[in-house]
Amino acid sequence: MQGLVRELTEFPHKAIIALLARLVKGAEMGMDINEQNLDGLFAEARKAADSAYAKYSKFRVGAALLAEDGTVFTGCNVENRSYGLTICAERTAVVKAVSTGCRSFKALAISTPDSETPVGPCGACRQVLSEFMPPSSPVIFGGSGSEKVLTTLGALYPFDSLHDLGKD
Repeated sequence: MQGLVRELTEFPHKAIIALLARLVKGAEMGMDINEQNLDGLFAEARKAADSAYAKYSKFRVGAALLAEDGTVFTGCNVENRSYGLTICAERTAVVKAVSTGCRSFKALAISTPDSETPVGPCGACRQVLSEFMPPSSPVIFGGSGSEKVLTTLGALYPFDSLHDLGKD
């Protein structure tokens, strides 16, 4: 797993291809995640963005979180005029899932339809996600354009002390 994080940092193109191969096989993670599943998860995130309350920024975000049991939890950003009280789509999905007793996830998709280019999760979301997902979990994100980024949580959040210390 640490090798994959290093690969993603040092050789991103080769590592992404290797990650896709592992996802298609379901190998390293022992899951049945493939490109088609991730596209479906991204479609769920895109639908979730339609429910966003983005009155101030006009920047809608949707997230779809795939639980270990196959359940998909969606979330959208909910803004507040006091920006610090805004909650991101990714954390909304996590809170929905955890409130039902689900605490283990295997993939995440994020859609930002008001941006042509892909926008990844913020630092706070990366921190929260690392509490419930292993570093090898696939994360896909994209905007309104055709470009999507496929990476892992570990690549988005390297040097996660919880996992680095073997406490996961």
